Parts: sequence; C-alpha cells; structure tokens
Amino acid sequence: MIAHLRQQCLHQLRLFFIALQFFTRIPIPHWVGFEAAWLQQSSRYFPAVGWVVGGVVSGVYIAVLQWWPPAVAVVLSMVAGIWVTGAFHEDGFADVCDGFGGGTTPERVLIIMKDSRIGAYGTIGICLMLLLKFVLLVSLPAVLVVPALLIAHPLSRLLSCSLIWLLDYARHEGKAKPLAQFMSSNEFGVACLSVLVPLAAILLWQPVVVERLLPALILMPLSAFWFARLFVRRIGGYTGDCLGAVQQLTEVVFYLGLLAHAPV
Repeated sequence: MIAHLRQQCLHQLRLFFIALQFFTRIPIPHWVGFEAAWLQQSSRYFPAVGWVVGGVVSGVYIAVLQWWPPAVAVVLSMVAGIWVTGAFHEDGFADVCDGFGGGTTPERVLIIMKDSRIGAYGTIGICLMLLLKFVLLVSLPAVLVVPALLIAHPLSRLLSCSLIWLLDYARHEGKAKPLAQFMSSNEFGVACLSVLVPLAAILLWQPVVVERLLPALILMPLSAFWFARLFVRRIGGYTGDCLGAVQQLTEVVFYLGLLAHAPV
C-alpha cells in the first residue's frame, strides 16, 4: 500500500515536470523520462507551472528593485518571464491577433495562425498588450506587485486550462494537440487545487490583496468566456495559440482588476 502510494506520488511529480518542460525552458531531472501518454496527462499541472513562472518574475522584480527604480524592475521581470517561457504564450496571443484579425473563414484563420511569420495584427496586438502590462504593473502600489505576479500567472493558466476542459480542439495537427486534446473533470479539479491551495497561503501572507481581488476575479472569467465564445464561433473550438492568448489576456485583466480600486 505504501509502495503504491509512493509510486503514485512519484508519477504525479513526473507529470508536473513534463508540464514544466513543455511550457518553460527550465531543465528537468533525467529520471523523469518520457511517454506520449504522460504529455496528455500533464495538462492538469499546466496552472501549477504558473507558480514557477510567477516565482521567477517576482524574484527578478525584488532583486532588481534593490538597485533600480520600479519601472526598470517591471521591465526586467517581464523579460525574465518571456525568457523562461520562450515567449510561448505571447506567441500564441500574436498568432490569434493575426488569425482572427485577417482570417474570414475558419480554414483561413487556422492557416494564418499556423504561419510562423507575424503580421500587422500580431505585431500591433503584442506591442499593445506588453505596453499595457508594463503600465499596469508600474501603476500598482509597491506592496501589491509581488503578490500580483505570483497570483496572476497560475490563475491565468487555470482559465486557459478551462478551454481544454470545456471546448473541442479545432485543428487536426499542431504542437499543442498531444498535450491538450482532452481534460476530465477530475483532472481539472487537480488543476484547480494546484492553484487555490497556494493562493490561500498567499492571501494569508498579504491580506491587503483580498480587498482588491473581487474585480479581478470577476473580470478574468468574463474575459476568458468572451474569448472562448469567439473561438467557438470562428473556428469551432480552440488551438494551442488560443490557450496562450487566453493566458495573456486574463493575466493583464487580473492586473486591471487589482487597479479597479481606491489606492491603498
């Protein structure tokens, strides 16, 4: 019984490392190994990877803040986030801007999103999104920036993950399909727990965030729902790029929600 439990825990840890390897540049231990089925199962830990990314960007922000102004710390924390994820989600956001901005049929939208070249819609969209993210983080009270970074990354990935749980995959091939074809309710429950349990600990550590959290928690699912409806209407489901776009949109919306309040 104990041996079986240990084996199950080891398997769950393996799935987390598989998700970490897929969504970041962070190296994983050699003992993890790989099987195709694990890639599919590891989607339950997609949101948990957000805690790692949030830890990296907030750590860079704190370190830089010791020597330079907050604006510099915000920029370098954004650079760190882009580097550690390989711009995985930003690329998806740009592709969605190009595809949905320039495509008039579902087939054309999917073709444009698959194209590795970036167009005018994608360039404008990613520049405005990054600019808005910078302005929002600089505008946040200093006491909220680190908790905001820690919370936004896993929570936005959980909402992105909800598309895997609720929608159909819209493409017959693509790099995200092996990971994101299907997610059971139990797997989505694991994803929720991986976010909500650490979130409760952060709110106990920084209770000042609690009074600002409601607007963010309302706006995030609303924006994800709006994007999901758009995806279903235009292409009949989601792609990997759509997941990245929802992550980026809901992360920015989280910062917007925190600012929708009187100053601390």
